[in-house]
Amino acid sequence: MGEQGDGQIGVVAALVRSAFLVNAVYAESSREHGLTAQQGQLLCVLMAQPCGMGELGAILGLAKSSVTGLVDRTERNGLVRRQPDSRDSRAVCVALTAQGRELAARFYAETCRRIEKLPAGLGPADRAVLASLLGRVIVDNQVPVVFVELDEGASAAGSG
Repeated sequence: MGEQGDGQIGVVAALVRSAFLVNAVYAESSREHGLTAQQGQLLCVLMAQPCGMGELGAILGLAKSSVTGLVDRTERNGLVRRQPDSRDSRAVCVALTAQGRELAARFYAETCRRIEKLPAGLGPADRAVLASLLGRVIVDNQVPVVFVELDEGASAAGSG
């Protein structure tokens, strides 16, 4: 199922190849910040607010044992901490430490800068159509917020 003669590809191939492209950028940015891709995802999720372990598993698509290992490793690096869950005394929430917030902000800004370049060949109208169509796919499939959307002008300027 290759590209058609005019360089166009079908929707399935376009979505899969786009996911690979974004994942590659995400992995490269993670490595350059001394993180695994999963740790980068964890930091981005926690930028919005602390989360419970079960909630993290659902958002990141990981089994309970995998979430525990991910949080353990990231906690050992001083980037997150477990704290009591105010809604459930038996549970804990995971939150960013000051060091984790600072690294998350740098990682987020750099990742946004890199991803912003991917559709550089598209004009403003095409970018708006792309954002609208992908947004509908995301909403229709109830994709959890794994990458918070800060002010696009701020992220493009490198702040985050």
